[in-house]
Amino acid sequence: MTTEMQEIAITEEKPLLTGQAESKDVELAARILLDQGQEHSIETPHGVLHVTLHGTRTTRRPAILTFHDAGLDSKSCFSPLFKFEEMQEIVKNFTVIHVDAPGQEEGAASYPSGYQYPTMDIIADMLPSVLQFFNFRTVIGVGVGVGAYILSKFALANPDSVEGLVLVNIDTNARGWIDWAAQKLVSVTSSLTEQIMSHLFSQEELSATTELVKFHRERISKASNLVNIELFWKTYNSRRDLNIDRNSTFKCPVMLVVGDQAPYEEAAVECNSKMDPTTTSFLKMADAGGLPQLTQPAKLTEAFKYFIQGMGYMASSCMTRLSRSRTTSLSSSYSMDGSRSRSRTLSQGSQGGQMPPSSSQTMEVSC
Repeated sequence: MTTEMQEIAITEEKPLLTGQAESKDVELAARILLDQGQEHSIETPHGVLHVTLHGTRTTRRPAILTFHDAGLDSKSCFSPLFKFEEMQEIVKNFTVIHVDAPGQEEGAASYPSGYQYPTMDIIADMLPSVLQFFNFRTVIGVGVGVGAYILSKFALANPDSVEGLVLVNIDTNARGWIDWAAQKLVSVTSSLTEQIMSHLFSQEELSATTELVKFHRERISKASNLVNIELFWKTYNSRRDLNIDRNSTFKCPVMLVVGDQAPYEEAAVECNSKMDPTTTSFLKMADAGGLPQLTQPAKLTEAFKYFIQGMGYMASSCMTRLSRSRTTSLSSSYSMDGSRSRSRTLSQGSQGGQMPPSSSQTMEVSC
């Protein structure tokens, strides 16, 4: 009797174990697919763009479209931020489109000698094809360094396609003769890797040789598409002025972000002085270097939530880290023409209580 019962138990357990294993395999596969995203090669009038999409392609809201910095690709520039736990509240409500500049994606084949790399203007002109491919009418742009410059070009040329811009380490100016001469000297005395590292990180960060700095120095120096990276870098250094001022600027809300120890702090401050103060907020992050989206994802996520709320989205979103901070001072306001009201002022003192509206457009984050 004991033997028969054991045989029956074994027979019944097998399909249950198999079913559980299959279920776990399906869940794991779905999770991996979600993390990796859907990769696309999109034909544009000026060449092919590599794009990675995360989400369901719902077009009821604008997509979040990102563009990376020189020496980085969409994964190394944005994955830590968009995989950050508190960013998931945003990610689940928006489709995210990560765009790689031509030849910059991981594993890209090197361009042949003499290849004419597209200019910053041409790369910006490639982005409308991405929106058309996914059937999105508008986007919220998130750009870092070179990517911030390209998205600015895109927004100025296509104001109806951009609902908001988050620009990290933006430099709107072309290189002057002095800068050009200095760059020529640096190119002779420094390797391409070190030039880009000085663009991405502050001198303090480079001197400290943190793990992040070590990782990116090794990643860039050993990149299989280093030729492409150099072409992208040289093209950026040949950029033109954006020619923005308070009378001729972006038609959407803009959040400028820079670390207080970043190489482009002065450039970001100058850009802020040219912007329309009624639609612009300036976030200077304390104790942050050149890549705040990698070193301070919690602060940037919270500021991004405020920014989206100011545009009229995610009104019920919970504020967590910054709203708890005793040393945070936030002040921002946005106004746009249109049927949806998009004005919001947030200012928080030491006790986290709501304060009267402030005319200041600067966010000083010291948490």
